[in-house]
Amino acid sequence: MEIIKVKDYQEMSERACEFIVEQLAATDQPVFGLATGSTPEGLYECLINKYKTKEVSFADVKTFNLDEYVGISQDDPNSYYYYMNKKLFDHIDIPTANAHLPNGNAADLESECKEYENRIKQVGNVDLQVLGLGLNGHIGFNEPGTPFSSRTHVVELDESTRKANARFFPSLDDVPTKAITMGIDSIMESKAIILLVSGKKKADALAKLMNGAITEEFPASILQKHENVTIIADEEAMSSL
Repeated sequence: MEIIKVKDYQEMSERACEFIVEQLAATDQPVFGLATGSTPEGLYECLINKYKTKEVSFADVKTFNLDEYVGISQDDPNSYYYYMNKKLFDHIDIPTANAHLPNGNAADLESECKEYENRIKQVGNVDLQVLGLGLNGHIGFNEPGTPFSSRTHVVELDESTRKANARFFPSLDDVPTKAITMGIDSIMESKAIILLVSGKKKADALAKLMNGAITEEFPASILQKHENVTIIADEEAMSSL
């Protein structure tokens, strides 16, 4: 794993944007794996600015999001479908059919998981996967204890994850208890990964990732085995290293 130290969140976002732009230039039909939450918002703002200044086009891009909540509608402001449209897709030229998210309202969730895997396989896997780092080491919604061999699946969300996301909902009771997530093995098949880590509260998790054992109790630890992982972390996130 390569680690790039940056000053702050803004610089982290700009460096991540550079990775995306480089992939756009190097690949005819790039496939990006995308994440949600507060960590990649700055990255998406940078990409929108690049598009507005005509430096990049997303017309030939395909994207696959890591995860989606189960049981809330796509037009719910807390759905990741809504988030991705608001934070990125509505502002760039990506064709609607090229932007993929799991359907958390599918009648048959198991079939939806298999179908999502198939769609990723059909495009030859993800060229560049964007990840954040959960406080408990989760990547996507793969909580501690998730088998490293897991494929796209339905997961029970850890209480700490639900509490971390409760700020987006009226109350903790409104936070979904389940989600569909790309599995750890699915993520590891990405050709390259950038892990974005910002803020003091992520410092212990980053230190555990860098210095700890590879264990399913800390899902992100498996990234130590990937051949092409770049961590972009700011000074606060690196304060425990």
